[in-house]
Amino acid sequence: MTRITRRAALGLLAAPALTGAASAQATRLRFAHPHPESDSWHRAALRFAELLRERSGGALTVQVFPNGALGSDPTIISAARGGTLDIALTGNPFFTGLAPRLNVLDLPFQFRDRRHVTAVLDGRIGAGLRGELDGANLTVLGFWDIGFRNITNYRRAVAQPADLRGLKIRTTPNPAHIRAFTLRGANQVTMPFTELFTAMETRAVDGQENPTTLILNARFFEVQRHLSLTRHAYTAGILAMSKARFEALAPNLREAVMAVAAEVTPQQRAMNEEGEGGSVAELRRRGMQIVEEPDRDAFARIVVEETRRDFATRFGAELPEAIAAAATAS
Repeated sequence: MTRITRRAALGLLAAPALTGAASAQATRLRFAHPHPESDSWHRAALRFAELLRERSGGALTVQVFPNGALGSDPTIISAARGGTLDIALTGNPFFTGLAPRLNVLDLPFQFRDRRHVTAVLDGRIGAGLRGELDGANLTVLGFWDIGFRNITNYRRAVAQPADLRGLKIRTTPNPAHIRAFTLRGANQVTMPFTELFTAMETRAVDGQENPTTLILNARFFEVQRHLSLTRHAYTAGILAMSKARFEALAPNLREAVMAVAAEVTPQQRAMNEEGEGGSVAELRRRGMQIVEEPDRDAFARIVVEETRRDFATRFGAELPEAIAAAATAS
């Protein structure tokens, strides 16, 4: 994206909502996310836009801005909070500064599989966590999927925790992620996702950690050589709407927004789950050297107890224990 195009896109954040005669015909909602157009987030966002236009009888239209066109992860969250953006979608770690209890979702080696994830996010625990962002002027529409995180770098294969020592690894600005990589001996660096490709290309960082679907869709294989399937943490994406904007809609339109979000959310998660196996094969075909069975137990022994203790010290042990119990019910 050129600088001129980016400036034009950023200017849309400051554009006022449609008013007067135009709003009588349709209300336009602006929806921004940082992932590439090839990613499931964008495909699901377009599906959300299509269904919402249909279900609202054309009263609501959605314009989707992918690939960080309207700014980085923190920028779009701030814009949605301030009402200059209607809908923001980005990873849960970027919301934890506003609602620290959400950090529970990012604790390492916490989720057994996606059935466990669904039981938590779509159940009582998820319902309670949605409310954590009410005070930040955000209405949570759903928890979308980023997936189970894996480590890439351009310097060496990572099979044991010791292989991470000295590597400069980009993580999210989430306390659990930062603490986990520090315990493993990595030099962790936080930055928005939109800056990551360039940072790896220029060797400002050695590597990063993300799900294989996103590693493929963001073309990280062009600047990374090694992939280790550690699956060391799960990350949800939060689909959030400006609370003021949501509450300004007519009741029937608020119902339409929530109903469409509830319909598209499992579809987006299924896109990622279905694409996971194929993404590993494609990354290998693209030249990445893959450690398929790293010593996950060794990684877990270093970080699980410490990160849970850190969380429990601040917020109590109830939430992690409830999430662990949900594994047996899923």
